[in-house]
Amino acid sequence: MIRTKRKINKQRGSRSNGGGCTKKRRGAGNKGGKGKAGMGKQHWTWTVIHDPKHFGKYGFKRPQKMINKINAVNLNYLEEQADKLLANGKASQDGDAIVIDVTELGYDKVLGKGKITKTFKISAPQFSASAVEKIEELGGEAIEL
Repeated sequence: MIRTKRKINKQRGSRSNGGGCTKKRRGAGNKGGKGKAGMGKQHWTWTVIHDPKHFGKYGFKRPQKMINKINAVNLNYLEEQADKLLANGKASQDGDAIVIDVTELGYDKVLGKGKITKTFKISAPQFSASAVEKIEELGGEAIEL
């Protein structure tokens, strides 16, 4: 049956609004805590219905020493920094090619982002396929360590 009047309209003027003694519904002390307090105690029914996976552990975390972190550098960055590296002595000139060892710069892998216009001879532990392609396209060399 559809209710024609709101329930509260029936309660108007009744002081307790259907909550029994007025003291029982007064203040935050009767809420049973704030937020997720009491999820394993007084609010257990709520927990079972709305958040059943709240307690317990799921999955696992890999140990940090097992995770291989690769520090990568893009070709466009190497081209931008080529003049600075030559000035600092971290790169050298071999004919018209610029020789760079990226391990000295603290990188482990060379990626192929961006366009390059200079010829490079880059030595690194790893190269992406696109990086090798771009380096060799201009007559350069990708040396894997």
